[in-house]
Parts: sequence; C-alpha cells; structure tokens
Amino acid sequence: MATVASTLVTALAEHGVRTVWGVVGDALNPVTNAIRTEDRMEWVGVRHEEVGAFAAGAQAQLTGTLGVCMGTVGPGSVHLLNGLYDAKKSHAPVLAICGQVPLAEVGSNYFQEVDNDQLFSDVAVFSRTITSPEQLPYLLEMAVNSANQQRGVAVLTLPGDIGEQEVPDGGLPHFVEHHPATAPAPELLRRAADLIDAADRVTLLVGQGAREARDEVLATAEALAAPMVLTLKAKEGLERENPYQVGQSGLIGNPAAQQAFDDCDLLLMVGTDFPYREWYPEGKTVVQIDAHGEHIGRRTHVDLGLVGDSGATLTALRPVLGRKDRDRKHLDSCRGHWERWTERQSHLTDPNYDHEKLGRIRRIFDNPDHAIRPEQLAASLDRHMADDAVITSDTGMATVWLSRFVTMSGTRRLLGSYNLGSMANAMPQALGAAALDRNRQVVAFCGDGGLTMLLGDILTAVAYDLPVKLVVFDNSRLGMVKLEQEQAGLPEHGTVLKNPDLAAVGRACGLHGVRVEKADELDDAVREALAHDGPVLLDVVTNPEEISVPPKTSVSQAWGFAVAKLTETVNSAGGS
Repeated sequence: MATVASTLVTALAEHGVRTVWGVVGDALNPVTNAIRTEDRMEWVGVRHEEVGAFAAGAQAQLTGTLGVCMGTVGPGSVHLLNGLYDAKKSHAPVLAICGQVPLAEVGSNYFQEVDNDQLFSDVAVFSRTITSPEQLPYLLEMAVNSANQQRGVAVLTLPGDIGEQEVPDGGLPHFVEHHPATAPAPELLRRAADLIDAADRVTLLVGQGAREARDEVLATAEALAAPMVLTLKAKEGLERENPYQVGQSGLIGNPAAQQAFDDCDLLLMVGTDFPYREWYPEGKTVVQIDAHGEHIGRRTHVDLGLVGDSGATLTALRPVLGRKDRDRKHLDSCRGHWERWTERQSHLTDPNYDHEKLGRIRRIFDNPDHAIRPEQLAASLDRHMADDAVITSDTGMATVWLSRFVTMSGTRRLLGSYNLGSMANAMPQALGAAALDRNRQVVAFCGDGGLTMLLGDILTAVAYDLPVKLVVFDNSRLGMVKLEQEQAGLPEHGTVLKNPDLAAVGRACGLHGVRVEKADELDDAVREALAHDGPVLLDVVTNPEEISVPPKTSVSQAWGFAVAKLTETVNSAGGS
C-alpha cells in the first residue's frame, strides 16, 4: 500500500509539479525519499528555505500552476515565511509542505516545536495539520484547490510519525480546474459606457490582471484615444509595440504618466491594484475593472466598479460605447511628453555622457568619481538580453533602472517582489525560473544589498546547473534607503555596504565571475556574461550618487534633498 509521503508526491506529480524546493531533514525525510524515486519530479536543495519559497513562487507566477516548497520542523518552516508572503502578495498558487514534531509530542513545547497552523494563519488561504493517514487525500485536495482557486498560499503540515504510515484506500485526490473568464452584467456595462462617453479625456491605468488581454486593452485605448499608464507588472506583455503607453507612475514613474493622470476627466483602471494612494489623481471620475471584487475601491475613490476578467469585460464594454471619433489631443500630448522624457533619459546611457557639455555639469553633482552609471548598465542589458529572457529584479534602485531602461520586447517575462517589496528576491526567483527551462536565458537585476543577504544560495545555481546570469548593481549602498533619507532632508546614514569583490566570491563558489569598473569595458562584459553557458555573477561597480527624481517631487522633498546633500558634505569635511 502507498504511504502518506508517496501518495502526496505521486498526486503532485500527476498534477504537473516538476520541482520541489527546500532543505532536507527530520519529519520530511519520507517525503524527500518519495521525491527521490519519482522520475517526474526534481528536488532542489537550497541553502536557505526562504530561497526555496521565492523560487516556488516564481515558478507559480511564470506558469500559472502550483509551485511547491518544503520546510522541516520549526526553524525550517519559519524560514519559508518571507518567500511565502511574497507569493501571497503576488497571488501565486504555492503549496508549502512543513514538518512537525511527532504527534505525541505536539503541545509539549518539544525541541523545535512551532505551531504551524498559527504561524501561517495570516499568510495562507489554507493551513492544516495531518493527524492521521486517513486525512491525506481530502486535506491535500483542499490545500491544492485552495491555492489554485484563491491564487494564494496553502500550507500542509506533516508530523514526523505520519509520513511513513499507509493510506488505507490508496486513492489519489482529484484537483479542480480553473474557472472560465466572466464579464459583468449588461446593465453595469451600460452605466460604465455612459460615464466614459461623458468624459472628454480618458486615461487608462493598466495592471498585471490585464497582461493576458493585450489585444483588448490596445483596442480600448484606440477607441478612447487614451494614454495608458502601466504598472510595473504590466510592462510584461503590454509595453512592447504599444503606441499608447506612457510608462509607470509612483517613485519609479515619469512626468508623462503624471500628466496623463492630471489632465484626464476619467480614469479607467483595468486589472490593477496599484497600491500607492498618493499617486492617484484627485477629483476624477473613476471606473475600475477587476476580477477580485474586494480590490475595487480600496486604493482610490471609485464611481463604478466592474467585477470581471479584464479581457472579457473590455470585449463586452467596447460595443456599448456610444462616442466615436474622439479627439486625440490628450493622447498625443502625453505621448509627446513621454518621448521627449525618454530621449533625455537615454543620454545617461551613453558612456561618453559625462564628457559632453551637459554631462560635465551634471557629473559635478552626481558622478564626481566618473563611476559607471547604472542607467548605462540597464541599457546595455536591454540591448543584449534575449527577446525571450526571464528578468527578475531586486526591490530598490535596480528596479528603477529596469523600469526606465529595459523594454519588455518579444516574449520577455518579468518578476520581482513588487507587492511585498522584499529585499533579496531577484536571485532566488531567477533560480526558480531557470529550473523550469535551463535553455532559456534568465537575468537577475540584483542590488548588492539584496544579493549578499542570501548570498549562500549562489551555490545552488552551481550544484543544480541553473545557468542564471546574476548582474549586480554594485554601488556599495542600500540605494533606495539613501534616496528616502535624502528626500526627507536627512543625511545618508547606515546605508553604506563594505562589499568584497563579488565576482571573486562568485568564482570561489564555482560561477563564472566578471567584475567591471570602467564604463568603456561594460558592453563587452555584458555580452560575455550573457553568452556564457553556465551560471554567471557579473559585478558592475556603479555610481552610488546617481539621482532618480520621482515625477511629482514636492518643494519640501526638493528642499530636503538639498539640505541632506549639504549636511553630508559638511559631515564629510568635518570628518576628514
């Protein structure tokens, strides 16, 4: 007869799970042994369980199917939490299989005992402990169905003396299929059309929920002559060959996106839960389309909410619109602003910029040491990455440069901790992506703070032949924190990182390591790194003083930045 462990592994393999991430040991030994004998499944042993959770979440986001990670008794399960919270915030279906002390010891404050059901109560849509082998089929069914249907985290806890027990009937659970796309009722579509028809200038704010509805979104923008502000997650699939998009909003945004917000009469939100309230326009009519009714109205005031799939809703809405031949002045003005801004930004990607007239002036303030500009690195990667590359980015300035200088052309995919905002996600997510397809290029935009936080798992790339390209924006700073401090008028403090030669560290661990310190050597180094067959750590020493000004900078922020810079200069001089 089948055991609890073998039944669990077989059921997941039948469901299509091909990779399980974690650290072996204790209560989960029967499960890892079952994985060892399951030809359809690969075990990837990480150095830190957080990496395994991030990797599983990345796979779930890329495939739309279940990702699986494991953490054994106590500390091993606790280590999963940050990666699982990222999966929760990213609406990624992930199953975490966690170990527990033997049943007879539960509740006795036994060695390493943690109450997993309580521990995971906030992060998980489902969390249960198997207390008898008879429970396995239906508890596993409930866990996987909950993760898939609610697009979240499910946790199944397995005590140490349960895994090897036999399942009485030996049957496998059956998992439900996804629901079909739905659209709102006709009367709600009519009300939305009336609001839209009454507006002279419409702006679209489009998010991840609309990425699979590219044709419908572009057709709607054309019908409404509307500029389109994209969330960072919507760059994938919606940025390429899009004559309506004007980039991002928020701290990573640009003035054209802000103009699109400020000048519109009606904001049409499609498949987005963009979280930053302060960046939404005020005094506008707002219509929001979202598959999750609970998302509607929680970021900004909404005049009408439409619960439904983005593509299906837009397809049903367009024929109801009565206003034709709209004036394109709003669209053309915003697009013109966007094109002029991107042209100015592109100068920063030229390695000779600091030697030109305007560059020499700017260099005095933000690049006195002639360091490589991070814009140049991002642009070089954009030029040389494959059109089907999977790109991951650490939270912070690495994401800013990616947002502004990388175009999601072709079938490029994009992942990051864009809802949780965790550090150290780019490398683990890249490992997850590479394990799906070792022949597909995977490039991680790593901050030096992020990479070094979980540095030990570069060894996982070597051990499992995961050919990731880890590109480090090495400015010896926690760059986003530095910017936050300076905008508030505070001198930089606690952000400086004393980094080793990270390329040398990579080589010592078995990766191909390349270090770049001169701008004129960057392009060749990027080309070399991306062409290498195995895992690579490309350590690029970049300018720590690079200024990334948000599109809506207040007088107080600008003054604060000036005061902070003056204070830093005085402190530096005083300490010399």
